[in-house]
Amino acid sequence: MSDGTEKTVLITGASSGIGQATAVRLAAAGYRVVLGARRTERLAELAEQLRGAGGSAEYRALDVTDAEDFRAFVEFALERYGRVDVVVNNAGVMPLSTLDAGLLDEWNRMIDVNIRGVLHGIAAALPLMRAQGHGHFVNVASIGAHEVVPSAAVYCGTKYAVWAISEGLRQESGGDVRVSVISPGVTESELADSISDPEAAAGMREYRKVALPASAIADAIAYAVSQPSEVDVNEIVVRPAATR
Repeated sequence: MSDGTEKTVLITGASSGIGQATAVRLAAAGYRVVLGARRTERLAELAEQLRGAGGSAEYRALDVTDAEDFRAFVEFALERYGRVDVVVNNAGVMPLSTLDAGLLDEWNRMIDVNIRGVLHGIAAALPLMRAQGHGHFVNVASIGAHEVVPSAAVYCGTKYAVWAISEGLRQESGGDVRVSVISPGVTESELADSISDPEAAAGMREYRKVALPASAIADAIAYAVSQPSEVDVNEIVVRPAATR
């Protein structure tokens, strides 16, 4: 086992994409991972895979839009492993559309998952991290936190909010709680599957012709998490080399 031994890492959105890849990467490095998502059948399969490879993994159904459910997720991890060292706030949705489409339900869903989900994770785990004198939030934003493109105004707004919330938390933490933002460029995932707007869906298919594997983002998360306690990796932006 490597530097991850004895550290407990909670991962949201762990049933696919970046969350799943992060679980695989960290479990292989010796971290004890606690997987959260709504699709528990996928979590069960992943946990079995990780244990079969010699890793330590637990899972629980999690709806990040429900603050009480997130609090119960943290309590579950604490009961299983006795500590919570890292929370990877990864769960996100991306139903892109232009503003004139007026898809309010989809916009609100992005706000609920992408922003409130992160806030619920902070609210659930921060008191515990303060009490134990250490902790680390890794919040997955997006290149959309830094640039806006047509059809992505609301999505980019939610990811900029993740960046801003993370920066505020970092400034308030006084060094006891580390905060890292991971901002992926286009990455292989199921995010685009939720796009209902035909024009936005067509644009995203073209945009995603060059995409990073989810493992590339998992490596960035592993780097941030593995640093010694006096090192706070504030942000990592990872995008395909062909993207400029």
